[in-house]
Amino acid sequence: MRRNRWLVITMLLSIAVVILTGCGPREPSWTAFEGAANEKTFPVPKEANKTERASQSSEIDYVRYTLPGIKESDSIPEPYLQEIAAWGWKEETSQSSESQKVFLKDGQIVHLLVYDDYFTVLVPKDKKPTANVKTIETN
Repeated sequence: MRRNRWLVITMLLSIAVVILTGCGPREPSWTAFEGAANEKTFPVPKEANKTERASQSSEIDYVRYTLPGIKESDSIPEPYLQEIAAWGWKEETSQSSESQKVFLKDGQIVHLLVYDDYFTVLVPKDKKPTANVKTIETN
């Protein structure tokens, strides 16, 4: 009888370990990408989930994505930087830091900011005037 009890306890503990291991946080795979919601030519991992978008601002359009496993202290992973470059974006190193990068492509600017378990894609809006203003001279 005691032998059966130990067998049952061992099996229950084994099942619990398997469940907890499978449900724990996992690292992103960095293998599949899609265009960002605010800049379709800028890649974001397909595993990332869009949680917030603010495009009402007159100066900047940003989208926040959750991505468990990404860490601010680890900088931006090299596979992600390689994918960004493969999509034609070039890093502006003079304006970048470890967890905040600035990328340029065809005159467009994108800021990528990484935090613990989420990142933000910021796109400054064009500062061109919305109407042509003509000065009228009076005599």
